Amino acid sequence: MQQYVVPQFIDVEDKVIGPITTRQFIILLVGFLIIGISYKIFDFALFITFALAMLAVAGALAFLRINGRPFHYFILNLLQTLRRPKLRIWYFMASEFNYKIDRENFTLAAKIAPEKHYAASRLAELSLIVDTRGAYRGERGDSEVKVERE
Repeated sequence: MQQYVVPQFIDVEDKVIGPITTRQFIILLVGFLIIGISYKIFDFALFITFALAMLAVAGALAFLRINGRPFHYFILNLLQTLRRPKLRIWYFMASEFNYKIDRENFTLAAKIAPEKHYAASRLAELSLIVDTRGAYRGERGDSEVKVERE
């Protein structure tokens, strides 16, 4: 049996300049370019304020890690959660309104569809038929349950 070398430390980024990785270098480069452009556009007081804020943002994006992941992943996950939350809230008044509208159809469907109650042994037999995808026909041999093959 052959043995293979398992790669280790695959989540460690390559260092470009000293302890700075490629991602950090690019983020800092873009931050300094924006600061350089703002020096030409703004007056000096506004430039200092903007430059300090931009340094803070670029430094956070480049060096800050939350739960061992880079900060920009945290920001992306935060935006995704705010845009589409996983918590579903049931509004009682809205569902009561929908129930009043569909009450006639619901009772009509309940009257049309007959209720079938199967014993536990019959349910076990039906689940065996479904699990075997119809290979097992059941003790009766009839094909009450038809399973389509994939």
